[in-house]
Order: sequence, then structure tokens, then C-alpha cells
Amino acid sequence: MVKTRVVIDISDAKVSNDPADVLVTYSLGSCIGVCLYDSATHIGGMLHYQLPTSTMDPARAQAKPFMFADTGMKLLVDKLVSMGAMKKRLHVRLAGGATMATGPQGFDIGKRNYLAIRKILWSHGMIIDAEDVGGNSARNLYLDMTDGTVTVRSNGLEKYLR
Repeated sequence: MVKTRVVIDISDAKVSNDPADVLVTYSLGSCIGVCLYDSATHIGGMLHYQLPTSTMDPARAQAKPFMFADTGMKLLVDKLVSMGAMKKRLHVRLAGGATMATGPQGFDIGKRNYLAIRKILWSHGMIIDAEDVGGNSARNLYLDMTDGTVTVRSNGLEKYLR
């Protein structure tokens, strides 16, 4: 089967139920990429968010809700459920949250982003099935819609999040 790459930009999210799609986001630094996949319905989605909470900048959150963990996750989960996914069946895999040499220093954005997503998932009754977070390297994240396989590529290495 020929695969179609569906690119998720920074501060964006996409959903799919097409087995030919591979959702992908590039250059996750301090940002976090979240993959959600319902293996019973083959419905999934990916969010690439930059900041932990929309209360930091409510006006920007209104304009770009996927920029923030809280507003982005709510929209993504709601969309997947509206397509037929069940929240309790969603597999959760995430990557990113690195401490990067570029960008603002001393704010621990990567760690704050990671703590935010853990709290949000917990409040939804969802657990993280696998993750590749922290460190100081950027990552690319791939979600294969055929079977929900999640792959992380960083520093020339590739690993599966199971």
C-alpha cells in the first residue's frame, strides 16, 4: 500500500481513519507530540503543542488552540470521539519535551509541557502507554494509521513506542 504522509505543523493537530495515512510531525524540541489511536476503529490523531496551558495567553489560545496542551488535547479527543473512537480505548504515546540549547533558557518548557500532558491525561482517565521524552535532541514522530504503530526518529536512530 502506498502511504500518504499527513504533516502536522507546530501548534496543530490532525486526525485520520485512513489506513494509507501516516501522521508525522518534525522537529519536536521542547514541544510535545501526542499520538492517540483506537485500535478497534483504526481512528487516530496527533497533536503538536508548544506550551503547557492556555491560561498563559487566553487570546492566543482562542486563535491557536492547538498551541497549548489543555485546549489542544480537548479538541483532539472531542474530534476522535465524534469520529467513533472511544476515549477509554485510546492508546497514548508521546515524544518531545527536550531541553534545547536554542530558544529561551531557564523556563524548563520541555518539562512543563510534559507535566501538563500527564495531568491532562490523568484528568481524562487516560494513561501513557509509551513515551520518549526529555534529553536534549529534537525528534520526528510518526503514527501509522494501519495499526497505530508509533515511531520516533532522533539523531539518526529509530525506535518504536509500544
